[in-house]
Amino acid sequence: MATLKQLAKREERFVSGHRLCPGCGAGLIARMVMLAIEKPVIVGNATGCLEVASTIFPYSSWNVPWVHSAFENVSASLSGVEAAYRSLKKQGKIDEDVVFVAFGGDGGTYDIGLQSLSGAAERGHKMLYVCYNNQAYMNTGVQRSSATSKGAHTSTSPVGKAIPGKGQFPKDLASIMVAHNIPYVATSIPGRWNDLVNKVEKAVSFNGFTFIDVLSPCRLGWPHEPSITMEIARLAAETCIWPLYEVVEGKYRLTFRPKEKKPITEWFKLQRRFAHLLKPENQPLLEEIQKEVDTKWEALLKKCEG
Repeated sequence: MATLKQLAKREERFVSGHRLCPGCGAGLIARMVMLAIEKPVIVGNATGCLEVASTIFPYSSWNVPWVHSAFENVSASLSGVEAAYRSLKKQGKIDEDVVFVAFGGDGGTYDIGLQSLSGAAERGHKMLYVCYNNQAYMNTGVQRSSATSKGAHTSTSPVGKAIPGKGQFPKDLASIMVAHNIPYVATSIPGRWNDLVNKVEKAVSFNGFTFIDVLSPCRLGWPHEPSITMEIARLAAETCIWPLYEVVEGKYRLTFRPKEKKPITEWFKLQRRFAHLLKPENQPLLEEIQKEVDTKWEALLKKCEG
């Protein structure tokens, strides 16, 4: 894995000047992913926060060839680019090795982009898909997605007399991608740069479709203080709400195990979308969420030990 000194010497491929919010996880993730790859890169970007804020005409923060697609079809768009590249290389018109990376938020990945994501994975296009998962449709008004945590307040699952936030647990997209029999699936956070960089380096080394789901703190929709983005990301792993693991050709491996598994309240109390869960009347819901986190953590440990 590349060291910090080595990364610092590499050319920046996601550069300053974008309009992402202070403390936004998406920009941090994009920068780390780009630094982790040494070969030439072509990026596909679904409509969303990262796309909108990094390419306000006539400016761009992408120092690589970059393709903007609609919300739902970045996997299909980049599949076509990758297929064209393979054809040109076979014809001898291109001789360099190129890495293809698709970026999409959870709305464009878990929900309306799931069909094209599944298709690209099933066909086995050689590309890395990175989901910057901020757990809602942040770009269009903080509407709930299937990645939104149970109990979270959003504009379409508002806390009030009718409901105490979103009523469902988030979709387990990593397991869905594992079921596609692709060579590499992982989860990560920007708060542990070595974990993310290492996983990107592994992912792009495979000859096939790979997927990394990266939790992306959102200071606007969660909301939280911009200065604690990395702390919140790390707490997600330390509470096991967002466990860090990889699945290499079907074999599970834990990449971070907290020395002390912290209660989920440690994560919730830093985000105003969960403030209501800390009130006495919502104690049963809080206990239900903690139980679900504990159950899934134990199940993951068994998969990794097996």
